[in-house]
Amino acid sequence: MFYREAGDFKTSYQDDNQTFPIKFDRYRYYLVLFVAFAVIPFMINDYWANAIFLPFLIYAIAAIGLNILVGYCGQVSLGSGGFMAVGAYAVYKLMTSFPEVNILIHVVLAGGITAIVGVLFGLPSLRIKGFYLAVATLAAQFFLVWLFNRVPWFYNYSASGQISAPERTVFGIPVTGANTDSWASYMVCLVFVTICAIIARNLTRGSMGRRWMAIRDMDIAAEIIGVNPLTAKLSAFAVSSFFIGIAGALFFSVYLGAVEVGEAFGINKSFLVLFMIIIGGLGSIFGSFAGAAFLVLLPVFLKNVLVGTLGWPTDLAAHLEFMIVGGLIIVFLIAEPHGLAQLWRVTKEKLRLWPFPY
Repeated sequence: MFYREAGDFKTSYQDDNQTFPIKFDRYRYYLVLFVAFAVIPFMINDYWANAIFLPFLIYAIAAIGLNILVGYCGQVSLGSGGFMAVGAYAVYKLMTSFPEVNILIHVVLAGGITAIVGVLFGLPSLRIKGFYLAVATLAAQFFLVWLFNRVPWFYNYSASGQISAPERTVFGIPVTGANTDSWASYMVCLVFVTICAIIARNLTRGSMGRRWMAIRDMDIAAEIIGVNPLTAKLSAFAVSSFFIGIAGALFFSVYLGAVEVGEAFGINKSFLVLFMIIIGGLGSIFGSFAGAAFLVLLPVFLKNVLVGTLGWPTDLAAHLEFMIVGGLIIVFLIAEPHGLAQLWRVTKEKLRLWPFPY
């Protein structure tokens, strides 16, 4: 009754292989996009933008990137924060060196620079994997943060070591700087997350995604059947770093406006993005959105309910957030390794059969 496929016939391979082959799914996602593009920009204010929508959209891009590497290709990475820093400092240098170029082009170029850096740090994956690869990417995290702290050229020899985004416009509308409206920042992030999600969805459903999953499931068997581990692993690092670099560029230029690398892109950022894909679901684009939404909304919910309504101390609410996230990670790893995305799949299967027994 609620979720039916009866009468939804496919008459061509193109219909059968489209991104959302079930008509109900297509209408649902069209509705979400309509609300996101045509309704929320007219209702959003500074609080909703800065507390919920902007961090959700930016972290969703980072989670998609990390999910491609960890969930689809099986290469463990703990360097997401460092790669976000590469994107942030790359877009800062581009904005200050080429002020006449559109900020949107700078963000894409920052993602490309991060992809190159990601491939360089992904080279050890050709020889090591598992725990050892996690340690190698963790070393990349600390090295990149140290590099941006110690080389003054990256922050244009500023006395404070902090970088600040200059004001830039898109079609005459400020999207960075102090005069930016909340709806403009939201629309920029929304356009990027929509394009990144579509690209990731098509990549993971194509031949490249099948090569990644073959390497993830059993790399030796994948090599025997003709999958080149070199191109598969490095392409996963490149695509993943590209998305994470875009997230870092937006995080600095559109969301925060000014950052200091140790505070904004430390090891906590890497673990936060990793927790998003663990809770949301490994190997799922929808899971990246679900995990980002959960970990963005949880602290806002606890702050408003426990601190604002019940009068709890702020530090106690923060500690409770850590306990909840840690407990959920343990529960999901043991009981449901595929996270919230799998729970959504199970719910859809039950709706297809309802009200019949299953």
